[in-house]
Amino acid sequence: MKNTPKKDILREELVQSPGRTALKNFLSRKLSVAGMIVFVLIFVLTFGLSFILPIDMRSIDSTRKNLPPAMNYLSLPNELKDGAEALSFGATFGAGTDSAGKLYIWGTFSDTADKIRANFPKDLEPVRMVACGLDHIVVVGESGEVYAWGNDRLNITNIAQSVKGKNIVDVRAGFQSTVALDDTGKLHFWGNTSMFYFKPGEDQGNFQTFDINISTAIASTKDGRVVCLSPADSLFANVPEAAQGRTVDVASTDEVGAAVLDDGTVVTWGQTAAKAYTVPEEIQGQVSELKGGRTHFTALLRDGSVASWGDDSFGQTDAPGGDGFRKIAVSYNQNAAVGADGKTAVWGQRGYLMGTDAFGRDIATRLIYGGRVTLTVGFISVIITAFIGILVGGFSGYFGGKVDMFLMRFAEIVSSIPQLPLMMILSSIVVNNISETGRVVMIMVILGILNWPGLARLTRAQILAEKENEFVTAAKAMGIRERVIIFRHILPNVLPVVLVSITLSMATCMLIESSLSFLGFGVVEPTPTWGNMLNSSMDSTTIKKYWWRWVFPSLSLGLATISINIMGDGLRDAIDPKSNDR
Repeated sequence: MKNTPKKDILREELVQSPGRTALKNFLSRKLSVAGMIVFVLIFVLTFGLSFILPIDMRSIDSTRKNLPPAMNYLSLPNELKDGAEALSFGATFGAGTDSAGKLYIWGTFSDTADKIRANFPKDLEPVRMVACGLDHIVVVGESGEVYAWGNDRLNITNIAQSVKGKNIVDVRAGFQSTVALDDTGKLHFWGNTSMFYFKPGEDQGNFQTFDINISTAIASTKDGRVVCLSPADSLFANVPEAAQGRTVDVASTDEVGAAVLDDGTVVTWGQTAAKAYTVPEEIQGQVSELKGGRTHFTALLRDGSVASWGDDSFGQTDAPGGDGFRKIAVSYNQNAAVGADGKTAVWGQRGYLMGTDAFGRDIATRLIYGGRVTLTVGFISVIITAFIGILVGGFSGYFGGKVDMFLMRFAEIVSSIPQLPLMMILSSIVVNNISETGRVVMIMVILGILNWPGLARLTRAQILAEKENEFVTAAKAMGIRERVIIFRHILPNVLPVVLVSITLSMATCMLIESSLSFLGFGVVEPTPTWGNMLNSSMDSTTIKKYWWRWVFPSLSLGLATISINIMGDGLRDAIDPKSNDR
């Protein structure tokens, strides 16, 4: 085998273009290539996923605040995957029983909900019924005994005395309350009575089914009527006349009530009944059982199949195909359907990859949208900086003399202006007179206007060196206009060095924007940026207990700025032959 002679890089440079040489030098630096790959990944994820993932900037959910990163909300134990009898879901956890009545719990437990595991009854009898609330569990044993444990605020676990000795046929645990139905048609309620306004009234003893959500309850009577168990101004008070006298089952979300009629059709009412909660036409007349989550419904049809509709932010409506299901369990954003063979299918919210903040908002989604804002500020600021810096530096370096003197003195004046104090003052002045978009634009423009002097000086120095070359003299002799000579003949030769400075300036602009947002003078809530996400995590409690709220934004900002700087350093070394060690 013939030996291939080792290539001489200096000899190769004689026959290849400077751009190709610079590219080869850059790719030979592993650290710089790694920085470029990291930055490209961050760019693609923030800008790509932000157009795919839904986000409601003003969404607030007290049931999901400060949840740690986890994806186990639907992680049923193996014993329940093939033999579940009773199932129920809380906000971040679930509970269920097998055929022998043994109770299993799974999922993620917050500070308050962790009492569910700590206070688990030691001698719990076989369970035939289970209900999960926000942070408590209620079960009914085979003997009819009712057990409740978990967070004991507002008497949630203080079981009503009226339940004692009753044969409970259904039980539901809500946000701050619990409701149980006995075989005589009476409803029993305990928990936050001041919030729920639970009023069975004259229909007590005539109920057949019921459902509760965060603050409201509805029920159906044995004669097919729908009764709202909350005040007359409740969202669910205006029950359609079509549901009265024909209802066999009821369900509700936070905003919409629904009734299943005796012919299998579903009637809805409430705040948004005509929008996302419109019942699919193909299931009308086929519904045998209906249950509601926070923002969606799931129905068991007469042929054993299931259907879900409503909000699909967490995959709540991705119901499994096929038939043969005999029961469903729905709560919050989780669903389960048990087949005749005992196998359990689950769908809906599996958790939060990066946890939630103090308002119950998804950290991962806000991190992606916040990255888009932060990177956009960096990009636009750098474009403004590059336009002004190259223009000023080009004219200053080429013409020299008084033009150079005036432009460079002006650049020194601009560079002496303290950026952060100026932007903080401007933000405080216009805070009530400008929209959130206007604040973002203002930050980009000011950053671009204040950062150009360094680039102008660099461009000037490069043009001073280039304008004495023969090709510039030849261009002047040919009568080419000076503007064309500057920007079409000289500038392309200095552009690689200028590009390095532009790259490094982007990281600086991103850090300044994040610093402003961190100090409360940049982009403010609810619009996310990496800076204001860190700003909301400054207190000692958050730093100690809710680490995910500051770790992920700080890592994202750090990786983005470090990768840009590493990439810029690699470009500088690749373009400048004097920095290459060969």
